[in-house]
Amino acid sequence: MSVSVDVWSDFVCPFCFLVSTSLKRLEETHDIELTWHAFELRPFGSPPPDAQYRQFIAEKTPAMVAMAKAQYGVDIQQGPFGIDSRWAHRATKWAEQQGAGNGFAKAVLAAYWLQGQDISQIEVLAACAESVGLDASNLAASLAEPLYDAAVEEDIALAQQLRLSGVPASVFAKRYLVVGAQPYDVFADVLQQALDPQQPSN
Repeated sequence: MSVSVDVWSDFVCPFCFLVSTSLKRLEETHDIELTWHAFELRPFGSPPPDAQYRQFIAEKTPAMVAMAKAQYGVDIQQGPFGIDSRWAHRATKWAEQQGAGNGFAKAVLAAYWLQGQDISQIEVLAACAESVGLDASNLAASLAEPLYDAAVEEDIALAQQLRLSGVPASVFAKRYLVVGAQPYDVFADVLQQALDPQQPSN
């Protein structure tokens, strides 16, 4: 039986990328239906990060990179800091409408966190779309359509309704909430609980 997994994330959040690695492994071992939902750590239209915050992030980055390598086996090569992720969220809704939302979202995360690309640029998003078999020749015009921005806002509103204050946040079977970039074993345990609620979790 397939289990739904709804994940609220922001593409520029390192822990959202790390959780994608755990979920990718879960997809390989279990029957899940993964859906990505928009969440903006810096809401659309926010001013650029100031120098003090940039310095804070710069100081924290080496520890995050080391942790990603040690615990998740990935070599981080981060894209530009402080970019607007709204276009990437819109593009995910566009890809989702064509049945490729999951693959596209993972391609965007990889582009930013493994390839150091600027995912606020249409050409980068187009390349991600093409990598999962989508025709991105008119992507810029498509993303200008109001329905995709409205879909992003719906995700954000639903996160507020569910009282999700941070990301990543993964909801299994519309019932079990897992917060943070948990390792594969945690997700596998929650998935088993979703499949058999009578079974005690580890």
